[in-house]
Amino acid sequence: MLEEKIIRYTLRVPKDLIDKLGYIADYKGRTKNKELEQMIKARINAFEQKFGEITTEQIENTKKKKEI
Repeated sequence: MLEEKIIRYTLRVPKDLIDKLGYIADYKGRTKNKELEQMIKARINAFEQKFGEITTEQIENTKKKKEI
């Protein structure tokens, strides 16, 4: 089983968007962090439904292209 890693990612976002995210998170009984995580998961799921599963190979190939 692969070890799951949690990483920190700094995100620069306008204050009004963070305030709205906070409102949605409170409404759903979540933290802003958990709400954002759920939104990311939903976006990835929608992308994969439309274009197919994102494989580890695709991710690695994208990383290699950025290094060039």
